[in-house]
Amino acid sequence: MPPLNTATIGMAVTPTVVSTLFSHYLNHKGVRQKPTEQLSYDEGLHLIRSFLAFASSRPVEELQAFTGQWVPHPSWVRVDEVEIPKDKLSYAANLLHEQLGPQGIKRVGGRDWWQWRKPKSPMMAEWIEMKADYEERKKNADPGNRVMLYVHGGAFFFGSVNEHRFMIQRHARKLRARAFAPKYRLAPQFPFPCGLQDCLAAYLYLLTQYEPKTIILAGDSAGGGMVVSLLVILRDQGIPLPAGAVLISPWVDLTHSFPSVAGDCPLDYVPPSGFHHRPSRAWPPPDEDEMEELKKIAVEQKKGDGVKEDSSDSNSGIPTIGDVIDKPTRLSLMIDGQQIDIKEQIQMYTTNEMINHPLVSPVLQPTLGGLPPLLIMTGGGEILRDEQIYLAHKCAHPEKYLPPEAMMDDPAWAQLKQYPPTDVQLQVWDDLCHVATTLSFTRPAKYQYRAIAQFGAWALARAQRRDIDILDDDDVSVISGHEGGDESDEDIPSPAVDPTEPNVEPKQKPKKKTKRPKNKRAKTVAELENEANAVGKAGDPLPPFHQHMIRQRVTTTGLILPLSEHSDLPACCMDRNAIGQIKAGPVRKWLAHKRKFDSRFASTKSKVHKQRIKDMREGGYEVFPGGDVPPPSALAGRRKIGHREKDQKKEKTSWGLSLWGVWGSKHDKMTMARGEKADRAADREASTKAVQGADGGEGARSYTDIENQKGTGVQGKTAAGVDRPGLSTRPSGLSGSRYKSVSDKGQTGPHEGEDHERSHIDEILAYRKGELEEQHHEAPEVGATGKRPIVDGLATPFSLGKKAETASMITLQSGRSRMTAGTTSILQSPPGTSASAAASRDNLSLMPGADDFTSAEVDDQSAEISQAGKQPTGGSALKHEVMVNGNQQEASKGEEARIVPQEVEVRNYATQPLDATRGIGMSLPTPLTPGTPGTLGSRPGLDRFVTADEFMSSSGAPTPTVPTASEPKLNGA
Repeated sequence: MPPLNTATIGMAVTPTVVSTLFSHYLNHKGVRQKPTEQLSYDEGLHLIRSFLAFASSRPVEELQAFTGQWVPHPSWVRVDEVEIPKDKLSYAANLLHEQLGPQGIKRVGGRDWWQWRKPKSPMMAEWIEMKADYEERKKNADPGNRVMLYVHGGAFFFGSVNEHRFMIQRHARKLRARAFAPKYRLAPQFPFPCGLQDCLAAYLYLLTQYEPKTIILAGDSAGGGMVVSLLVILRDQGIPLPAGAVLISPWVDLTHSFPSVAGDCPLDYVPPSGFHHRPSRAWPPPDEDEMEELKKIAVEQKKGDGVKEDSSDSNSGIPTIGDVIDKPTRLSLMIDGQQIDIKEQIQMYTTNEMINHPLVSPVLQPTLGGLPPLLIMTGGGEILRDEQIYLAHKCAHPEKYLPPEAMMDDPAWAQLKQYPPTDVQLQVWDDLCHVATTLSFTRPAKYQYRAIAQFGAWALARAQRRDIDILDDDDVSVISGHEGGDESDEDIPSPAVDPTEPNVEPKQKPKKKTKRPKNKRAKTVAELENEANAVGKAGDPLPPFHQHMIRQRVTTTGLILPLSEHSDLPACCMDRNAIGQIKAGPVRKWLAHKRKFDSRFASTKSKVHKQRIKDMREGGYEVFPGGDVPPPSALAGRRKIGHREKDQKKEKTSWGLSLWGVWGSKHDKMTMARGEKADRAADREASTKAVQGADGGEGARSYTDIENQKGTGVQGKTAAGVDRPGLSTRPSGLSGSRYKSVSDKGQTGPHEGEDHERSHIDEILAYRKGELEEQHHEAPEVGATGKRPIVDGLATPFSLGKKAETASMITLQSGRSRMTAGTTSILQSPPGTSASAAASRDNLSLMPGADDFTSAEVDDQSAEISQAGKQPTGGSALKHEVMVNGNQQEASKGEEARIVPQEVEVRNYATQPLDATRGIGMSLPTPLTPGTPGTLGSRPGLDRFVTADEFMSSSGAPTPTVPTASEPKLNGA
């Protein structure tokens, strides 16, 4: 039989490609509103289905070798390979020991066998990043503040980072992140928990370089299920959790106990009867009858060498009876009134005994609460959709979706009470297949990549409590909005006016003529009504979570509709005791396909069995000193005594996967080319404007341009030399209009355990202490006791607990205030004066950011100001005549100014200019300083509020000092 390579696969799938092309147009009317209405999606779906069917006639090792070959990456992608240190692998093993517990270690077969690796095969991983982003980070000496650890799928037994790189690089491009992809060990040679240990070690390695709030996890299919188990281990073992996780069609129930697995799924490519392959040394492992024969051979060898059956001599090289598994767990169930016993291992990832373990099938965890925010994407046409829908609801409502009663022991109940619900965004995409992002060149996949970038940016912004800038490439990364249209360069509409450039006249951007697809149809009324509810793109905020969930049904054109109620979803209506139980439907399909393969490959299976007996008679297998018993399929338990493992062969280039990757990267390449073209046009336009505006000032930089600029001088610092944490890696060659800022709008409510008021107090106290130390004087006691609270010897500038009796009338400019730097400062009297300067509520109402102060009282002592020795102490420092609802009133001495007038008109200021020399590191008059208009120390006129910068520039006063690096940035400083 010819090997599995590009040539043989090409010949095998070509008939499928041709037949799909004809059937697509012949039956086009029958697929209206389906994703297969798009030709590229229809071809891609049938191509993957045909490939998997052809690969099943080859051994597992050939499929692994083909999908693990080296695939060249595009020139605009940077790939760096790194080795995970051994100490991180050991640390991960210790965490798994704790998580499994004694009973779990016994079930898995021991403590050590799953840590064994092939000689000269260290744990490797890849950094995948856009070259432009990498060069910008290096230029700014910025390590980055967004990392995606991506765990690839492949049913736990095939696939690789090479095969998935065309998908991972798009996630990195859309989110402008560094993607980190571990090359974990694959089953059946390395079954559970080998791959889980590798992925856990990869995350522990990331924690040595990045803070957890800068990391998000992502995974598809088996990788998504592994991510869930990884999060559970981190949660239970007290390891810092990442900012969030993206689960793309996660496989989280290896028992196949949900209804959708038993049904027909014509819109999916996953084999409905499971994965079957031509017999080989790797798969399938010995069944129950074969194990009995191997056990007899082991007993005969032990007797011939004079070894007792119950003894264990690891130096003899002969396996003990315990070294050969007595019997694999037999699965028994009733099918059509008959008792069916399954003697073979049904899943490559682990033994039949372990498929219902909570780390193998996470839907059986006691609780999935206490995890970071999750995005769970499932295809409405895929075979695993029910378990994914159930997973989302279990995370958000742990108490409603419990595992079977037999699994809820006392520790499980304690966990349920310990962890709060997890916030989950669930998206069910109409009729899409399993991991539709694999078909990255199709319209639905492009919408899914957008949704993933939107969620990832929000999760990072929420964790870091800062805005996250991501590329808004909607103007250059166009997705066809017509169901019949395919995405090509000719089909991309070009708007006459770019909405991101409001200053450009329509005639400056003539409408580009484009080819119209022949099968283009008009949008339906429902589509037009839901146009505003399309899948989010860069900068769009997530909707608020309702009862810890965002439940969305998404069409193939990216329109968001409400998801059916829980009672209408079969996954949410299952009996808890039926979850994790083998069902007749999936087993019936599996047995039927197995009978065909047993008949087709009977001679091959017999040869494999004879070879195993020969290996046992010729000396047996290596054993582990600790008494570990690896699963029958594990390579660690099939190491022949005296046999030397072959060195790893040099990776060959897979031209078939390279072509697939080129097809998958086509959209990214076109998008980047259009982006560069748009940037060049924007630069030329900016240069033209600057030249034209040399005389009239039209060429001056806009406020947006200044706000978006990078720091100058020392890399990683602002123009003032202040350290800039989390420096944005916005490329200088891209226009600011192509970026959108994503921030947390409080969709999930306040963070667990947050104390905003306390953190605000600490921040201001730290700043005040630094300021006072620099000025070499102690903090003055301002205000009366009970009026202004004293914390750590310093008076706080705001109320505690929003109580009016602790409200301060003196304001401090902070990063949380909406006041612009330079427009306000603390007014303090020098030590030794009779009173300190203060501003009343009606004065503050004239200032930007006045709404930040909810209450203020005018204290008798703090309102006393000596007016050049003529005004007696205790007199009112500021006499105000105000119009309150049409009535003239005067605020007298000692009167509490709690009234907020609806209409305020200041009549006069009978006072001397206040001393503002004790402000925040600056000596300048403030907008509250009274005096003669137009002179230094005067208050600007009230017809227009003048900022401090404008006032100082017009008066010729010295420029205020810039905060030092030790001081916090205040607003725009």
